[in-house]
Amino acid sequence: MIAPVVKPNFAKIGGLVPAIAQDYATGEVLMLAYMNEDSWKETLSSGMATYYSRSRKQLWKKGETSGNLQVIKEIRLDCDEDTVLLRIEQIGNAACHLGYKSCFFRTVNQDGTLSIVEDRIFDPEKVYGNTKE
Repeated sequence: MIAPVVKPNFAKIGGLVPAIAQDYATGEVLMLAYMNEDSWKETLSSGMATYYSRSRKQLWKKGETSGNLQVIKEIRLDCDEDTVLLRIEQIGNAACHLGYKSCFFRTVNQDGTLSIVEDRIFDPEKVYGNTKE
């Protein structure tokens, strides 16, 4: 008997599931994106993190433009099968499109202001052109 192919429950949240990218070596959470069934299949077949861009309405292979690729080391599903954890090797040292190692490069202070707590690795203007912060 062949085991059924496992996949997230895409129907539960309207076709998309959150996908958390975590550094395989350090455990640091690098980013959160979304996957649809096509990006899930592409991630499995290519071994590279591929997401669904909600703003562009298309598949997005992480690092296509910047060279900051994400190599899949392990994939986990949560207990409800509606969230994906991608344990990855981050090529290029930056997961954030704003040039930081992690998209979580700021802390929220008690007064509600933000403090940047990481150094920028690359200038997003030079890589992407016009980028909003």
